[in-house]
Amino acid sequence: MVHDTHATHHIHRRKRLHVNHEKYPHPNKLKNFMDKAVYATGIIGPIMTFPQLVKIWIHQNASGISVISWITYLLTAVVWLIYGIIHKEKPIILTYSIWIILDMFIVIGILIYGG
Repeated sequence: MVHDTHATHHIHRRKRLHVNHEKYPHPNKLKNFMDKAVYATGIIGPIMTFPQLVKIWIHQNASGISVISWITYLLTAVVWLIYGIIHKEKPIILTYSIWIILDMFIVIGILIYGG
């Protein structure tokens, strides 16, 4: 019988990594700042999509907006969300949940109003 020691090693290594999570908020000022900055970035980034939503939904104009690009953004956001859920990374879960909602509204708007 052959044993896969590499896989067993990987499982034990992952266990050690998960046990050693750093404290939140971190006592180191730079890490504490970055902990907060990643949440701010995760909210500010999607907010920058609102002008696109206004153009599509308020002005009912999707001309010049690529449905292929926005479907791709949507699919990549889904992958990132799954990754965040698997690794229990709250900033990733928050950011990509917002992105998925916004990307869906844009794709639907393009399909409705894209001439």
